[in-house]
Amino acid sequence: MRKTKRTGSFFLCLLLNLIINLEWAIPGVIFLILHFSFGLSLWYAIIAFSVWIIVMIIWMLIIGWAGRCGDSSDPKKENKNPYSVRIEK
Repeated sequence: MRKTKRTGSFFLCLLLNLIINLEWAIPGVIFLILHFSFGLSLWYAIIAFSVWIIVMIIWMLIIGWAGRCGDSSDPKKENKNPYSVRIEK
């Protein structure tokens, strides 16, 4: 697989990940609505949003680690093809 020369910004990737996984914010939104409707503590919404962001960060770290594990280079192998061996003079 071809590797790119530039690396992405962690926070840009986190922002895109949060946008893609927006349905994970539903509990936080529900708690926020309950806060404004019934006076439920705002801390429940803050905790729900924090858990959502922490889970996304952990997921990104795991995927990044797995990607780095697959980037290990293969050791140099001996050429056993007799027709492609270079004859040194």
